[in-house]
Amino acid sequence: MTEFTHINSNGEANMVDVSNKRETVREARAEAFVSMSAETLAMIVSGEHHKGDVFATARIAGIQAAKRTWELIPLCHPLLLSKVEVKLTALLDTNQVRIESLCKLTGKTGVEMEALTAASVAALTIYDMCKAVQKDMVISNVRLLEKTGGKSGHFKVE
Repeated sequence: MTEFTHINSNGEANMVDVSNKRETVREARAEAFVSMSAETLAMIVSGEHHKGDVFATARIAGIQAAKRTWELIPLCHPLLLSKVEVKLTALLDTNQVRIESLCKLTGKTGVEMEALTAASVAALTIYDMCKAVQKDMVISNVRLLEKTGGKSGHFKVE
């Protein structure tokens, strides 16, 4: 089993020293789902939600969250992201919104946490904007889909 990189020899949490790592292009994709009623999803898709464009707001929230991941997750490094993309898709057959995020940079550490944070915060934003019309929405299946770059190489969900 691989050892935890954020735990020092005394068992204390610490920020990983990446100063000796080489810079590589790193990319990560993540996803999340928000399940809701057909009526709530129809309101979002039609643009008739009283708070405005839910998808546009969630997209911007996800992008902003990726850029601020280091402030939210204690041991994450501040990163100079070169690309953040958040795509939202209405899945009418399952009454869900699928959120997929992509983060990219050239650097010494990966962007998995930034991609996961972007997808998570976009999902939370959808919940926040729609909770007045439906409180029992479910955020689920937040996961890393793929990562490239760095010493550990390529990972992709099968």
